[in-house]
Amino acid sequence: MKILGIETSCDETAAAVVEDGQRMLSNVVSSSLDLHVAYGGVVPEIAARSHIEVIIPVIEQALTDAKTSWDEVDAIAVTQGPGLIGSLLVGVLTARTLAITKDKPLLPVNHVLAHAYANFIGQSPPPFPALGLIVSGGHSQVMLYKSHKDYNILGQTRDDAAGEAFDKVAKILGLPYPGGPSIDKAAKRGDPSAIKLPKAKLDSPYDFSFSGLKTAVLRAAQELAGKDFTFPSYELQGALTKEQKHDLAASFQKTAIETLADAMVKAEAEYQPKTILLAGGVAANQALRQELERRLSAPLLCPDIKLCTDNAAMIAAAAYFMKISPADPYKLTVIPSP
Repeated sequence: MKILGIETSCDETAAAVVEDGQRMLSNVVSSSLDLHVAYGGVVPEIAARSHIEVIIPVIEQALTDAKTSWDEVDAIAVTQGPGLIGSLLVGVLTARTLAITKDKPLLPVNHVLAHAYANFIGQSPPPFPALGLIVSGGHSQVMLYKSHKDYNILGQTRDDAAGEAFDKVAKILGLPYPGGPSIDKAAKRGDPSAIKLPKAKLDSPYDFSFSGLKTAVLRAAQELAGKDFTFPSYELQGALTKEQKHDLAASFQKTAIETLADAMVKAEAEYQPKTILLAGGVAANQALRQELERRLSAPLLCPDIKLCTDNAAMIAAAAYFMKISPADPYKLTVIPSP
C-alpha cells in the first residue's frame, strides 16, 4: 500500500510516499526557516504564504522521486493538527482537493502522534508496550503505547515545550535561531556543571515545566553580566563573554535533558515497556540520546536525523499503522490545538 503523506503544520512544506508504512520511496521537505530567522521565531503569516507557493511542486517532486503515478497512490494522508491554523489549512485544503479530483481516500493524522512513527520507517516495527518521548518546538509529551490504537498521554509540558525553551534560551544568549542546534553547538564548548540551575518540582512525575528554567538562565546571565538587564536585551548579550555563553548553554542543556530523562526513568520503572521511542525535533540532540541510552534499560529507538524534524513520511507511516479511517474530503477541517 502506497500512501502519499502531506505535512504543513508549521514552517516545513513536506510530501512523501511511503509503502506499507516502512519503505520510504520519497521524502521532500521545503522549509521557510530562512524567512523566520530575522524574527527569532516562526511568523504564522509568512509560513502560510510559503506553503501556498511551494506545496504543489513539493507534492509533484515527491511523486517523481518515488517513481509513482497517481494511479499507484492508494491514499492521501495529511496533518490535521495540531499546528498553526494558516499552515494547516493549506495542507488540508490541498489534500481535500487532490482526494476529490484523484478519487483517493483521505486520512487525517495527528501531527504529534505521527512523530513516533518516524521510528517505524526503514526498520522492523518495535514491540509493544512502548514508551514514547515526543519533544519538539511545540510539544513535550510522555506517551504510553499499548498498541497502535491504544495509547495515552502520561505527562506533558505545563508551559514551554522543550524545543521552545531551547529557542528562548538561545535568544537570551544571543545565539542564532533555531535554538536547538545553536545551544547544542555552544554547549560542546562549555562546562555543564559551571552554573547550577533548578529543575521544576511538579505533582505529576511525568509532567514538565521549562519556564522556570528559562528564567533561571536569564537571572544567571544577568548576574554574570553584573547588571539587571531586561529580556530580551542585546546589551545583556553583549555583556557576556563567549565562555560565559558556552557555560550557560551547557548548564541549561544538561538540566533540560536531565528533566526529560528523569521522567522517562520513572515511567520505565512503572510501566516496564519493551521499547522506548524518542521522536520530535529535539530527538536530534545527541546529548539527549546519550543520556537516555545511559539511564534506560529498554531498547531505545531514535529516528534518522532527517526524520526528527517535521516531515511527511511520518504522516504516511502513522496513517498506515494506525489504520486511520477515511474522512469526508468535502468536510474535513483542521484542529490547530491539541
